[in-house]
Formats: sequence, structure tokens, C-alpha cells
Amino acid sequence: MVFALVFLSGCASVRHAVPEYLLNNVRIFGMQDIRAISGIPSDSFKKDFVKLLEQEEDEKPSLFDFKTKRTYCVLAISGGAANGAYGAGLLNGWSESGTRPVFKIVTGISTGAVIATMAFLGSDYDDRLKEFYTKYSTKDIVRIRLPIINSFVSTRPLERIIERYIDVELLKNVASEYKKGRRLYVGTTNLDAERLVIWDMGKIATLGDAKALALFTKIILASASIPIAFPPVYFRAEVNNKIYDEMHVDGGVSKQVFFVYDVLQGFDKALKQKNINISRNRYIIYVIRNGYIDPIYKEVPDKLPEIAERTVDAITNAQSIGDLYQLYLLTSRSGRGDFNLAYIPSTHVSKARELFDLAEMSSLFELGFREASKGYRWKKKPPGLEED
Repeated sequence: MVFALVFLSGCASVRHAVPEYLLNNVRIFGMQDIRAISGIPSDSFKKDFVKLLEQEEDEKPSLFDFKTKRTYCVLAISGGAANGAYGAGLLNGWSESGTRPVFKIVTGISTGAVIATMAFLGSDYDDRLKEFYTKYSTKDIVRIRLPIINSFVSTRPLERIIERYIDVELLKNVASEYKKGRRLYVGTTNLDAERLVIWDMGKIATLGDAKALALFTKIILASASIPIAFPPVYFRAEVNNKIYDEMHVDGGVSKQVFFVYDVLQGFDKALKQKNINISRNRYIIYVIRNGYIDPIYKEVPDKLPEIAERTVDAITNAQSIGDLYQLYLLTSRSGRGDFNLAYIPSTHVSKARELFDLAEMSSLFELGFREASKGYRWKKKPPGLEED
């Protein structure tokens, strides 16, 4: 298969990738301190979180007032391509139930990047979210690309759809919520570095110009660009007056779901230096896994496309379970966290006949909506750790 892909790829364009030692120093669209690289401590992210807590400390009426206890709600949304319809339905149903909270922090990756952006802005965007996942099929999202250079399809149709939904008004609303102390993060994969890149979408939105909107939509597209099938997305990077390019693909290549723990190393020490005590604060993290958790039996035809698709599904599902375990461990270890998980039940049998099957996506949306509107029973532990 590898040899076939190499044969089909033709002549690749010449690149000028950012050297590894300069990764933390680049400016994207002239902007700096708008992202962090997973696994590398970020001073800008750490300072931002400390500043947020300082502001809240100043707002306290009294250190002895019971109201100083705070509970923060966090939402983390996974990848899953067309299965994102389930998460979209669940959020709509959650609104219908009247119990959906305002999230302090929202993270999204791959298809979850689209959902997270609208979920961050609350139920006012539920109709837009529903339409995004129940109106478009494969023919509306991609088209076959010839000659094959760096992907099998062009995502120009998807790009146009994203631009239709991520508009100036949305950008303005994200910026407004950012200024209130809420945060929206989207993950992409820097393929050269083999690392997850976490983008501070609210900070980008506050710039409020056409350049910010272009970068915002480009990040969403990159996060959802399944490699090989979809073309990578390139970001123009500047370091020391030199121009480079960064190749980004689907954030799900690195992680299926994420939070910002690994870029906040040294955070507790920074809080102590500022005399900020968060021991009374707690947080509730809600994780929406746009996919299955249990293995789903399916007879696989002896054909290359079906074998490849099934293999990717198996790898993705295994990766997602590892990511869920990591989030659960980090949440429970703090002693102040409450873990909650939702995912597509194994009782749902997919009838999809194509990558973005409209009938199947509508079915998944209705499933998520039905479950959440009645009061979703969140799983308190990842698979394998549930109570008997």
C-alpha cells in the first residue's frame, strides 16, 4: 500500500519546514503567543491561566464567604468525522433538558473542532450546529482530486461550508466570551513535529480583523483534515525575518480528545508565588466521544479500501480509550475533578454507505438528542474501570 501511495503521489512541491529548535518562536499570520505545543510547557498559557485566577480572586467579596467556592465546567469533544453528528445531537438535547451548563473551557479536535466552536457559544448556536451535521453528505464536502498529489480528494467544498458557518458575527461572539474569562482551544497536528498544536481560538478572535477570521477558519479546516484522504493545511510561519511553512493535519492523528494539562507544567508553583489558593475550587469535565468505546463486530470484505478503513477505525478507537484514561487519571489525581463521559452506544448499528452518509448522520443526531433531552446518564469512569 505504501508503494502504491508513493507511486500515485507524483512530484511533491518543495517545502521549507520550520526547524525543530524554532517551533516555539514562530509567528503565524504575524501573531505570536496564540498556541502551545503539546508536551512543551507554555509560558503564555500558564500566565494566561494565572491571570484568570487573579481576576477571580479580586472579585471575591470575602475569603470567608461560602460563595468563594467555585465549580468550573469543562467540555472536551473528540474527533470522529461524520460521527460528530452524535455530539451535535447530544448538545442540542442537553439544551432541551435545561441542564446544560456554561463551560469555562471548551476543547475540540477534528470534527470536534467544529462542534466545540459552536458549543462554546451556547444554545444560541444549536440550530446552526444541527444544520452542519444533518444537511451535507460526501458530495457536498469533498470531491475527487486528479492528479493525486498529497491527497485523494479536495476539501475546497468543506472549506466553503466552514467559511459559511464561521463568520464575522461568530468571531465577534467568541472574542466577547474570551474577554469574560472563558477559553476555547482547538487541536491540530504539526506533521513535521509529530505533535499536537493547541490553538487559543479566543485570543485569535479578539484581533477581530479579516486576517484573524481567515486564520480561525483555517485552523478548523486543518483540525478536520484527515491525512492521505484530505490534503494537509499549510500555515505561513515567520521566524527571525525568515519565512517557513508548517504542514498541519487532523488533530486526531495526535489525540482523539485533549485538555491543556501538559502545557501548564509549573502552574501550581506559579499560583503559590501569587498567593492564589485554589484548593476549594473544583471542576467538572464532560467528555463527548464521537464514536464507539466497545469493539463493534463487522465482517470486512477482502478489498483494500474496506481493509484500510477498518484498520483506521480500530487504531482510532484504541487511541481514544488511551486518551480517555489519561484524562480520567489527571482529573481524579487532583482530587477536585469530576469525570463524565458520553459515547455512541454499541446498540447503535451504523448503516452508513459512504464517508458522510446523510441518513446515518441524521440518525446519530437524533440518537444523541434523544439520550440527552431525557437526562443523559454520564459514565463516571472510562471503559474497564466501571463499578460492578
